[in-house]
Amino acid sequence: MLVSEILAIKGKVLYTIAPSKRLAEAVEIMTEQDVGSLVVFSKGQMAGMLTFREVLQAVHKAGATWADMEVGEAMLAAPMKAAPDIEMDELRRLMIDHHQRYLPVMDGDTLMGVVSFHDVAKAVLEEQSFENRMLKNYIRNWPEEDSDA
Repeated sequence: MLVSEILAIKGKVLYTIAPSKRLAEAVEIMTEQDVGSLVVFSKGQMAGMLTFREVLQAVHKAGATWADMEVGEAMLAAPMKAAPDIEMDELRRLMIDHHQRYLPVMDGDTLMGVVSFHDVAKAVLEEQSFENRMLKNYIRNWPEEDSDA
């Protein structure tokens, strides 16, 4: 399964934020939309990613003043990116090797979407369920052996 197929199943809704916005606003968006990441855009280009990991690091670093920090101070400035034409196994390897639960999917300079570890797990489950149904159907319809032999 390709990353583009995972995005097709997931849908193409993107949640973005500017690096100059306050971290409290980012947390509000993430909570209201029930998403674990925001893509940070500046001047029409991806500038970074903000996930709950970066938010927690900012809370730890800034203490009580975390809410007033700018997103640009807390974001992951150079996230690992995935191409839409890579296989799911390669995507899983990238996520594990780089300890990144959310990967932006880029086609050149165009953001196609964000794939989460949850999206990958769901795609694996759906793919395995489909294969299981096909195998069970094949076994149920097993051709009878010719008794003339």
